[in-house]
Formats: sequence, C-alpha cells, structure tokens
Amino acid sequence: MLYILLPAYNEEKSLDALIPKLISELNQQEQQWKIVLCNDGSTDKTKEHFNKFQKEGNLHLIDHRINRGLGETIRDLFEYVAADSQVGDIAIRLDCDDTHNPKNIHKLVNKINEGYDIAIVSRFQKGGGQRGISAYRAFISYCANLFMKIVFPMKRVRDYSSGFRAYRAELIKQAIELYGNNFIQLKGLGFTCTLEKLVKFKMLNPKFAEVPGILRYDQKKSSSKMVSSITNMGYLTLAVLYYWPWGGWRRTYKTKRTQKQNENEI
Repeated sequence: MLYILLPAYNEEKSLDALIPKLISELNQQEQQWKIVLCNDGSTDKTKEHFNKFQKEGNLHLIDHRINRGLGETIRDLFEYVAADSQVGDIAIRLDCDDTHNPKNIHKLVNKINEGYDIAIVSRFQKGGGQRGISAYRAFISYCANLFMKIVFPMKRVRDYSSGFRAYRAELIKQAIELYGNNFIQLKGLGFTCTLEKLVKFKMLNPKFAEVPGILRYDQKKSSSKMVSSITNMGYLTLAVLYYWPWGGWRRTYKTKRTQKQNENEI
C-alpha cells in the first residue's frame, strides 16, 4: 500500500487542483494506494472539497473538530500509518497547497524500493529549486538548512525543511513504538515538527536519500500558515533538547532503544 499523507488547514482552493493530479499519478503506480487527509479544524470547506473525490479512489479523512496545529496533525497521520500498514508499505507526506509536484512520487518510491528508508524531494540537489519565493525568504531558508546540517548532520541530506518525503512503513512503526506520544513533542512551535520528525527518525539510524524537485510556491492558492519567528525558536529549542542536558535526546532514546531491543530478545 502507498499512503499519501496530507495535513490540511483551510485548503479548499488547493484541493480541487491537487487531488486530481495525485489520483492521476497514483493510478500509474504498481501498488494499491490510499490518500489520508487530516483536516485540522478548517473554517472553510476543506472537508467537503476532499470528500467529493471519494468516488474516484481510496480516500480516508481524519477530522479535528478544532485547530490543533501542524504538529498534532502530522502525529495523527503517522499514527494512522503505524496502525494500518503492512510490511513493504510506503508513506509519502506532502503539502496540501499544490506547491509539491505529485510527479515526484515515483522518484521517491523508486528510492525506497532501492533500499533506502527515507527519501526527500530536495530543492538543493541538481535539477531542484524553488519558484515564487522572494530573495529574502530564499536566503533565510538557505541559512536555516545550513544551521540544521551543522547541528543535525545526516548523510545524504541537504534539504532538512522539505515536507515532501517518503518513509518505509516499518520505520514509522518502529518510531511510534519507541517514542509513543513523544514522537512529536514540540507541537506548539510552528513548522518545527517537520525537522523534529526527521531528527527522531535519525536516531533510529535509517538510510537517507534525496531526489531533486522544485517547490512551486507560485502555485500556492492558500495563505501561508508559517510564522517564521516561532519556527526559528522551535529549531533552537530542538537543538538544545537534542544535545543538552547530559546527552539530551541522543542519550535518552539510545538507552530506551537498547532496552526495547533487549526486551524483544528475551
């Protein structure tokens, strides 16, 4: 099964453009597929616009009655995959605002099938890039990714803030089992969860890969939900928690992972 995970908040204008492109691309895949959208308390008709495509494919809705934020939305989507998936399944998370090109899905699936555990659509690989982004925002994004690469070095990873990624389902199950409700801890710090999720997976020693892709911000139909100051504060908080005090998350979860491995061997 190929799971497509969509976090959504007030995306009624975007879904009419995105869902047909997704279904067209998914119908070309060899695997069965399911689109899972988590409606995070939208005040527009996001839910209705998603549901009208039910007859065209395997669509599943998770509905938050109130807005809980991206962190809790991502956590619920990944918990759904952990509970529903089987060995060999793949989960792909992308944005609902039509800035991610579904045609990159096959590249991600190919990387997972080659033996990688996480594959990322990267703006910073040859052939990648971004459109509709101001020079100032592009500079801030570059600096943020440079900071992440220094603080959280990951082999073969250049685009740390890309939300367009594929994951091996077994790795998601492993992460949920180890971290539980702490899979996403910094829920109230904007888009920090995009990096936190990657850091939590990093501590499970997966194999990473990237494929080039272009972020199409010029196609974005909804308003931006990102508050840069909150997200940047979240990145700094994440760095502190990862390293400090006394080894931070690295030491805590290494010990916990060892304990679980010993329990499984008994």
